[in-house]
Amino acid sequence: MNLLNTFDPLTTTKTLERLEKLSHGTKPQWGKMNAAQMMAHLSVPYDLAYGKQEQKPSFFSKLMLKLFVKDLVVGESKPYPKNSRTSPDFIIADERDFEKEKARLIANIKETEAKGASYFEGRESGAFGKLSARQWSVQFYKHLDHHFTQFGI
Repeated sequence: MNLLNTFDPLTTTKTLERLEKLSHGTKPQWGKMNAAQMMAHLSVPYDLAYGKQEQKPSFFSKLMLKLFVKDLVVGESKPYPKNSRTSPDFIIADERDFEKEKARLIANIKETEAKGASYFEGRESGAFGKLSARQWSVQFYKHLDHHFTQFGI
């Protein structure tokens, strides 16, 4: 898998170029979300990382996430499978405003680049414990790439 570094300005540029290809009417190739819901969904990991949203899994849930989900999310070897299960914290079922969600996602992508790797190195994830900056970058980019691919962008 070729994963780009989310702290690199070139990655931000490439990511935002892909995002510009998305429109309100872009249909997913799989799954149930529309384009606005997908962008809201993509903002969830950033909201969790920046404390805008809380994720407090139980001890047992956190153990299961670390054992069975962490490598899929932050590991570099495999992309996310299509139609994989979504954590309840990430489900966006209500209607969202396309332009508002797009602006929010762009702000999150830019904030992550601006904060840089040093901000994320050793930072605690509510689900996975302490992560390296590379693991944070992989998590963000893999998620973006998965859903951009879902929408053909």
